Amino acid sequence: MSRNSRLVYSTETGRIKPQASVTPPPSGDGIVRIWKSSKGRGGKTVSLISGLTLSGPELKALSKELKQLCGTGGAIKEGQIEIQGDHRDQLKTALEARGHKVKLAGG
Repeated sequence: MSRNSRLVYSTETGRIKPQASVTPPPSGDGIVRIWKSSKGRGGKTVSLISGLTLSGPELKALSKELKQLCGTGGAIKEGQIEIQGDHRDQLKTALEARGHKVKLAGG
């Protein structure tokens, strides 16, 4: 008789447990800021986008759309979107078209 080695967790009622709740979007002044940074990345530049008041799935969808627009990779870290390379002008245009108030910050 073979045993299934996969662990299954359930609730007392036998239903599937809901996933962990999504963290609330960060509150701010309503301005999306875009700047470039290369600290801690071995000299490689990324465009950082912060100040978005979107929840997890919406932020992920926007990140995917922006990465496709720029033709690069990226990530979401601590509520900020990182896009590889310096694409601040493209990102500003795209976010303004979506109705966000955008400022280019930093150098």
